[in-house]
Amino acid sequence: MAYSSIGHMGYALVGLAANSQAGVRGVAIYMLIYLVMTLGTFAFILAMRRKEGNVEQINDLAGLASTNPIMATILTILMFSLAGIPPLAGFWGKWYVFLAAINANLYALAIIGVLASVVGAYYYLRIIKLMWFDEPVGGFVPMASELRLVLGVSGAFVLFYVLIGGPIGTYAEAAAKTFF
Repeated sequence: MAYSSIGHMGYALVGLAANSQAGVRGVAIYMLIYLVMTLGTFAFILAMRRKEGNVEQINDLAGLASTNPIMATILTILMFSLAGIPPLAGFWGKWYVFLAAINANLYALAIIGVLASVVGAYYYLRIIKLMWFDEPVGGFVPMASELRLVLGVSGAFVLFYVLIGGPIGTYAEAAAKTFF
């Protein structure tokens, strides 16, 4: 997640580089979406526990869909969103910052950002492949109810963002107007 965070902050900087109201609006939306995706992902990471203690390796997710399909489904939604797959929230966050860059004639920056997003998607898709297509290495202990709530709300937000994005965009637009 550390390298992922660095990449995602780069996408936010694309919106700032546009130096426009649309860029600030895009960054505000992107940061909210990124916050929710990251909260859900970290809730999952905190829940990755076995009787022996915490697990820290990506390979420990192998076969999770067999042992805990709900947990695997929600993490899959979050991973697809982090990768920027439409119609999930992560796609819309990237859409707004790249669109602001294009409108500011920063075509090369937008192209580089899209290409970086495609390359970054590999790492998220690798996690999804491990969870759904590899042999299980063992299940996790039951998730605490607080973590389950955070994971569920985060998953619902990125899944249904397309339905609730209008008011968020309106607030982001109002915030961006204060800068321009």
